[in-house]
Amino acid sequence: MKETVHLKRSLSLSQMVLYGLGTTIGAGIYALIGELAAISGYMAPAAFLLASIMAGLTALSFAELSSRYPQAAGASLYIKQGFGSDTLALFVGLLVFLAGVVSSAALINAFLAYLTQFFDSPRFINILLIALIIGALAAWGIAESVFIATVITLLEIAGLVLIIINSYPVYSELPLQLPQLLPGSDSSHWWAIYSGALLAFYAFIGFEDMVDVAEEIQQVRRNLPLAIIITLAVTTLLYMLIMLAAVLAITPEQLAKEKAPLIALYQHFSGQYTSLLNLIAMFAIINGALIQTIMASRVLYGLSSRGQLHASLSRVHPYTRTPLMATALAISCVFVFALIAQLSTLAAATSLIMLGIFSLVNLALWRVKRRQPKPEGVIVFPLWLPVSGFLVSSVFLISQLFRLGG
Repeated sequence: MKETVHLKRSLSLSQMVLYGLGTTIGAGIYALIGELAAISGYMAPAAFLLASIMAGLTALSFAELSSRYPQAAGASLYIKQGFGSDTLALFVGLLVFLAGVVSSAALINAFLAYLTQFFDSPRFINILLIALIIGALAAWGIAESVFIATVITLLEIAGLVLIIINSYPVYSELPLQLPQLLPGSDSSHWWAIYSGALLAFYAFIGFEDMVDVAEEIQQVRRNLPLAIIITLAVTTLLYMLIMLAAVLAITPEQLAKEKAPLIALYQHFSGQYTSLLNLIAMFAIINGALIQTIMASRVLYGLSSRGQLHASLSRVHPYTRTPLMATALAISCVFVFALIAQLSTLAAATSLIMLGIFSLVNLALWRVKRRQPKPEGVIVFPLWLPVSGFLVSSVFLISQLFRLGG
């Protein structure tokens, strides 16, 4: 009888933190601060802080569930454990897979916008080559592909740190400028914070991708929840420092007009233009596509290993220790979606799907905790946390539906 090959537990805590930062801190931050300044003005830092707290509620729910059930295709498994429905679990798993491949496809198209400035070749060929490279990296091995993602993530963080270091003179003005950054009793300021938080919320998600590589993490019950928490804390710190420097150095009105506000911020203090930040943004985009593809393949693997999809998708190659069929299917879907010109509507629908999944996962944890309040060897949070996460995700979902409907 042929021996079954399993995924390899090769990812350490530090690697998982960098993996999480890679899927959370993307190229979007290079444009997001301008959009946020347009909505929230001087309340933008407070909006970022509120968004981190709101995203943190669901992130901690994922952290506890990943400690309770450290297996691939996390969200689907959590729904199964919470609601006892195989059909709902499969449906959620496929939705997470869809969100991953659509996100990866959108990122490939964003990368092409940069690439066409240097290479004038047919769009089909470009997409095919990029998809093949991403697919090959994802299939190569989890340690190898995460190493590539880690190097790019360090470049992304270095770019943000470079901006923060160059902005250091403005932080001395914070005590004097603090009153205009606080909402006080003005209701319009609170509305600006809430509206900005709706946008900034998406800058903090990525924890839902981390749980899908659970079967490849060392000491997973400890390291995965810790990695989620550390990722959220580091992301919040970097974003807050960047946003504070931006609104203190450049007026929100001017920030909103900038196509590349972070590069404008760097120029404001250094007096120089650097193409390095544009290059880092390009790497950040392709890094996000790689991580989303890895995540999508592991969702298929997890569903297959639990008998919910064809068995071939859970077969692990003995040399690469990766699910090659699942990876091939994931990157094929990415390629097809990337060829679709209009992805904006699909991307908006994906955001709604993720908020719906977040609501269900929080509710699933609430049900699980009522049955098993404190199992041994598991990181446990208070019962009010998943309830709060459910309410926040549901409110965000309803707000987005009204926004699209309007």
